[in-house]
Amino acid sequence: MNISEEQMKDLYDSAFNASDKSYSPYSHFPVGAALLMSDGTVITGANIENRSYGLTNCAERTAVFTAAAAGWRSFCALAIATPKSDYPVGPCGACRQVLTEFAPADVPVVFGPKWENTVRTTLGELYPYDSLHELATDNEK
Repeated sequence: MNISEEQMKDLYDSAFNASDKSYSPYSHFPVGAALLMSDGTVITGANIENRSYGLTNCAERTAVFTAAAAGWRSFCALAIATPKSDYPVGPCGACRQVLTEFAPADVPVVFGPKWENTVRTTLGELYPYDSLHELATDNEK
């Protein structure tokens, strides 16, 4: 699926709006994520913290788990909004691992505190040595 600049901007706006739903009373660092599905559906997620910080769930994984629970098994684009950051903050290692389970390396990714200050890349560039794609069977690719 070829994703236009306008679609990526709309997806980023969805992620930015999702950050308003963040539960981040400890870090005060809201994050929103939005996944674009092949039929145009957008699934969003926000970070959900817990006083036991290891049990916190990032926005990206919230979106992926929401999509998977609804029956989606792949997505076409990802946007991440970190409105309180001074610079673009990419997904953590755990999120990168989960994201690569559900999308190929060429999926476009955009992230940043505001649209004018985003990084545009691909999932493969975020996680260049992902052996999971190499290990997947032909039916999983």
